[in-house]
Amino acid sequence: MESLSCLVLKPSPPTRLFFPPRIPQMALPGSTFGFPSSMDYQLPITTAKLALKPIRASTSTVPTTPSTTSTVASSPTAASTKKALVPIGFGTEEMEAVILVDVLRRAGAEVTVASVEPQLEVHASGGTKLVADTRISTCSDRVFDLVALPGGMPGSAQLRDCEILKKITSKQAEEKRLYGGISTAPAVTLLPWGLLKRKRTTCHPAFFDRLPTFWAVKSNIQVSGELTTSQGPGTSFLFALALVEQLFGESVAREIGELLFMHSADDKPRKEEFNKVDWAVSHTPRVLVPVANGSEEIEIVTIVDILRRAKVDVVVASVEKSVKILASQGVKIIADKLIGDAAGSIYDLIILPGGVAGTGQLQKSRILKKLLKEQDAARRMLGAVCSSPTVLHKHGLLKEKKATAHPSAITELSNPVDGPKVVIDGKLITSMGLATVSDFALAIVIKFFGHARARSVAEGLVFEYPRS
Repeated sequence: MESLSCLVLKPSPPTRLFFPPRIPQMALPGSTFGFPSSMDYQLPITTAKLALKPIRASTSTVPTTPSTTSTVASSPTAASTKKALVPIGFGTEEMEAVILVDVLRRAGAEVTVASVEPQLEVHASGGTKLVADTRISTCSDRVFDLVALPGGMPGSAQLRDCEILKKITSKQAEEKRLYGGISTAPAVTLLPWGLLKRKRTTCHPAFFDRLPTFWAVKSNIQVSGELTTSQGPGTSFLFALALVEQLFGESVAREIGELLFMHSADDKPRKEEFNKVDWAVSHTPRVLVPVANGSEEIEIVTIVDILRRAKVDVVVASVEKSVKILASQGVKIIADKLIGDAAGSIYDLIILPGGVAGTGQLQKSRILKKLLKEQDAARRMLGAVCSSPTVLHKHGLLKEKKATAHPSAITELSNPVDGPKVVIDGKLITSMGLATVSDFALAIVIKFFGHARARSVAEGLVFEYPRS
């Protein structure tokens, strides 16, 4: 039997982070993702800026189910494979872990997701069930170009108490290879290991007072030599792209950012609403998120995490024969139930995630088709992101509704709105997908509960809430 040297404790329930409103920070004019490796570099950008700016995607170098946007393999720097380790444990923040893995794989990195628990299946802080590629004990003798720690509580404590991971990360720092942490990881994991010495560091605002005062920096991204730190789920894309640039170069980071709809110039409206109606319900809102092999993991996890933070009752249901699905960039997710078991309940909102292969699977599901048609007939809410609005269109559920979608799919819609990241028309909500799904999920929170709760959720994410 494989030996496990991580200390295994009976974990307490995951903790979600909330804190007072943060002071908005100004973006650097014309800032790109240039991070000098020989000096400290601070990126005081409040959030990732999103824009509709698609570029040509080339064939994926990672053997995964096809995605709406594929790995950047055309770059010469991506040809030399870089190896990255992303450890996870009970209570790891799922947005931070999944966005890290997804973005690094899109850039061409060989990413290993390793569990510090006795089992591969890990319950993340928001209730999403992830399945690691391997146990951390199999990684002790491997050399990685990058070790990146997601945050979340008690996930960061679980990582901290794993002796194997401590040795791997300490050796990484000693040998001047890249390492980093986001959210609670810098203060809870890296600091006790002594890996923040003489390093300027940032972390989640709720844990900022744990950092050494002189070296603590209130910025969304802080690069200090081989160490990169960041603040929370809302800065995960910036954190991942900072690591991509250090591994593969600025051009690859910029290309990935464009593929994900991130841009420093926010020249597109976040949201546009037509035929405004009230979504408020007298009970806890119930939301169904159907998933399939090839569904886009960023979209699944971000939508589910944000809605659960807002106290929405979310059910993730697989349209496959198994509750375990393989998402578009190779992340393994366990759904709450099969679609047949979920079909007996009534949902206030059904949301379809994107991903080319996943969208195809969702469209083939007869049970889901019936659910969608019943939802529409009962005048309840429908949502779709990325390529999945085409499923609603092909089932005749868009009719004269205004909608948006991924640029590769928007031309298939009968009444497309090209520009806003999120479009609401009555009881239909759609989004371009990928990095725009945070705005999509928060727009749903606003419709169900109002701005106060959405603002509170955004602050916990360290995500800039729109002023208007």
